Amino acid sequence: MRFGKGTRLPVTEANVSETDDLPPQSLPLDGWHRARGARMVPFAGYQMPIQYEGIIAEHLWTRENAGLFDVSHMGQLLISGPDVDAELEKLLPADVKGLGVDKMRYSLLLNEAGGILDDLMLTRQADGFYMVVNGATKYDDIGHMREHLPDEITLNHLEESALLALQGPKAGEVLARIQPEVARLYFMEAGAFDLGGVPAWVSRSGYTGEDGFEISIAAGHAEKVATLLCAQPEVKPIGLGARDSLRLEAGLPLYGHDLDEETTPIAADLGFALQKRRREEGGFPGAERILLEREQGPVLKRVGLLVEGRQPVREGAAVVDADGNEVGKVTSGGFSPSLERPIAMAYVPAALAAPGTRVRLNQRAKIFEAEVAAMPFVPHRYHRKGAAK
Repeated sequence: MRFGKGTRLPVTEANVSETDDLPPQSLPLDGWHRARGARMVPFAGYQMPIQYEGIIAEHLWTRENAGLFDVSHMGQLLISGPDVDAELEKLLPADVKGLGVDKMRYSLLLNEAGGILDDLMLTRQADGFYMVVNGATKYDDIGHMREHLPDEITLNHLEESALLALQGPKAGEVLARIQPEVARLYFMEAGAFDLGGVPAWVSRSGYTGEDGFEISIAAGHAEKVATLLCAQPEVKPIGLGARDSLRLEAGLPLYGHDLDEETTPIAADLGFALQKRRREEGGFPGAERILLEREQGPVLKRVGLLVEGRQPVREGAAVVDADGNEVGKVTSGGFSPSLERPIAMAYVPAALAAPGTRVRLNQRAKIFEAEVAAMPFVPHRYHRKGAAK
């Protein structure tokens, strides 16, 4: 069996909801979570742990030590076949052909209008690509790709694999203690390793802004690996509530909230996902619109906000002008445990997008003052090649 790696995820308690009318499924680690006191909630069609001892405590532990997240609801896919990189470039704006073996790239699945169907992580393996997509959209993504990729391209959904994320400044020393060879990985690199006798595909990546790893393993081995990791003194299991506050501090967008089918990569401030060759050649969905927006600037742009006071401003709050007219919208918001103040992401008119610009927010007829801030709110600490120690 082949194993893949993955990335991303998040959630606030306020954002948790079921995606359909079916009873939520159980993750491979369901009993393991419950035995450790997890509070389980429905999210993306699964029962998932939102917290163990408390969101703020779990958030701060991850920033200072290492947290273990269960992201097995994510979609893990293997894609292979003739000219598979060229075929993927017809759906994604990434330079797929230029991606080296065991190297990763963040990319976007786009519709014909240039709107974002999903954001994803793509890794080239020796004989194809490993892709991780969001849990709430994975079946739509699979359907879209099967519709648009040629019949010669094979797409396998790794439904019997689990995905764990070990995140935090001590994640590297923890995993190297178990498997010293993982120390050779830098941010956005991946490889096959043995973890306590379990075959695993490990990437140095994550969705918290911290150094860390994503670990793909057969579902039947998930409990063994999770127990092995949490036996290390630096590691605690962490729920989705802290994962959301961590990704918000890191300035990372959450699909379905900060990104959707109406939003372009340029408006979302994700222009880095369009590599130079693709910008020059085009050939991806919505290229004409996206490249024109890149040249002329978007009407609305995703920005960070520092909110005055202590009360968080949540998703759905309006950005208003001096006359109280809505000109933008908050898409994510919460209390930052690291900064000890409320922060948010919003889409605002381009004229209001510069850091330092003052804006007003209307949440349930209450006005909040805020200032546009550069993101990330908390600096990223990825283990990059050539970075100063």
